[in-house]
Amino acid sequence: MTNIKWWQTAVFYQIYPRSFADGNGDGIGDFKGITEKLDYLSSLGMDALWLSPHFPSPNWDCGYDISDYCNVAPEYGTMQDFNHFLFEAHKRDMRIILDLVLNHTSDEHAWFKESKSSRDNPKADWYVWLDSHLPEGEGSGEAPRSGVRVPPNNWQSCFDGEAWTYVPERDQYYYHYFMKQQPDLNWHNPEVKQAMWDAGRFWLDLGVDGFRLDAIGTIYEDPHLTPHNVPMNLAELRRFSELAKTPKEIKLKEKYWHEMFKNQWGQAGVHELMKELRAILDEYDGDRVLVGEDDNIDFMGSGRDELHLVFNFPLMQTEGLTPDHIRKNQKERLSKLEALSAGQGWGCNTLGNHDSSRVYTRYGNKLHDTELARLHAALVLTLKGTPFLYNGEEIGMTDYMLTDISQVKDTMGSWYYHTIVTEMGVHPEEAMLRTAEMTRDKNRTPMQWSNNLNAGFSPAHVSTWLPVNPNYKNGINVLDQEKNPSSLLNYYKHLLHVRKSSVALQAGEYIPLHPSAKEYLTFLRQSGEQTVLVVLNFSEHALELDFTRAREIKRHNLRLLFSSAERRGGELPPQFKVAPFEVFIAKVAHA
Repeated sequence: MTNIKWWQTAVFYQIYPRSFADGNGDGIGDFKGITEKLDYLSSLGMDALWLSPHFPSPNWDCGYDISDYCNVAPEYGTMQDFNHFLFEAHKRDMRIILDLVLNHTSDEHAWFKESKSSRDNPKADWYVWLDSHLPEGEGSGEAPRSGVRVPPNNWQSCFDGEAWTYVPERDQYYYHYFMKQQPDLNWHNPEVKQAMWDAGRFWLDLGVDGFRLDAIGTIYEDPHLTPHNVPMNLAELRRFSELAKTPKEIKLKEKYWHEMFKNQWGQAGVHELMKELRAILDEYDGDRVLVGEDDNIDFMGSGRDELHLVFNFPLMQTEGLTPDHIRKNQKERLSKLEALSAGQGWGCNTLGNHDSSRVYTRYGNKLHDTELARLHAALVLTLKGTPFLYNGEEIGMTDYMLTDISQVKDTMGSWYYHTIVTEMGVHPEEAMLRTAEMTRDKNRTPMQWSNNLNAGFSPAHVSTWLPVNPNYKNGINVLDQEKNPSSLLNYYKHLLHVRKSSVALQAGEYIPLHPSAKEYLTFLRQSGEQTVLVVLNFSEHALELDFTRAREIKRHNLRLLFSSAERRGGELPPQFKVAPFEVFIAKVAHA
């Protein structure tokens, strides 16, 4: 494992601070609560924690609208609380990375308040401002003769309608790729760049171990403001997507989503920014890490000069995780990573996060959800690359569909509900059903710690910021599962222990086997010191497997490291049977 960095062998655990642990009993998670759970995370086997934004924010987008980059939101605690948390995490050999939102700030940030005050303010050019597009036939002037102001173009916010919001103080529009409370920074301005790099240095100086970079692909826009050519607005496109059924409609839906936003992301200039940020991190000791919220391997540059990791989102962008899909994904992904110079490419696998449906719900089939959850956990923890888990996956937390619009905290969801009810005439009952399905609230509900009221997240008498999923009463909580040797939580602990004990599983190469198998996935992880066989049976049938033709296994035996089925330890020949949905991991040993 020479020259392997800590972030290559680490298992990361994403914490959504608002929903993780309520330490002061106000219904909202906080740093006191997170710190109290560090022993739990350490015993689980976590090496690093990624925190979703903990900065001061008006919370139009649950903290991704930041009003101060160098402080802690009062509901989460104080800077002293953060520093104590960081110290305690490091004491347990856990690294900490923070969410760094580069594309935009909150409209309540002091920078934006100054910028919108006048065109002469020193920060006037810190955001993307443009004049109205005058209606056809009208000339220039202080205001359109028709009295109608027209946005600079027809771009849409990916959250809630038009991407332009008018400000009377400047008689101009500002641009926002996300909601109007999240104005885009003007990264062409060197003062903006310096201010943001200073914010990064603030946390690095405190000792954080790196950043997960939010929405990096949206930092720059098409400078020509080329309008999109989709014959509908965002709300209409969402509704069209919900109703699309035929192959033609589905194909058209996908085309429209691409066409609507193609001029608002993926523009030139981002790689140069990432090089600058990487150079800053490289000034610090401890191998600080940059993880991009993107799946484009180009953001890793040469492997030495931009991001360290980007997510393998194509792995999770499927309705069902099949052996064929996984094999194809790994072949394409790893070949691109290996093409980076000096072997610097490294994968990063995940199946869930705060923006996506929970793994248990998303990839279940209603018949074998429990078995599939164990298979999917093993998949992420045995593939080559750095695994990222989302809090609650380890106990099988599921999506929780809200039933009343008053419960919805995700502004994107409430905007959509009111838009389709008032503008499209959709019945409120159906609108709520659609909103519950699309809102991210469903996978952000409070962590389920016990079978006490409020799932032990908050005291029983407290109203939590989002409703607690009532299935905590049915064993989907930490305390009950800690007591149950066969629980999903103890399965995770065992599997994580096996991973940490295996050089090959942490850092070995990926070698696919049996490439035409439809019902199971099997591969080797091979390092100089060790070769490990992994078999994931995705079928409800027992299977007879034969590895005698595999060059790496022929004339060897298999020494069992882990099985989700009832097996005795010891050695097996290279021909053996796997149980339905079995996860089988064995070391290849000399016969």
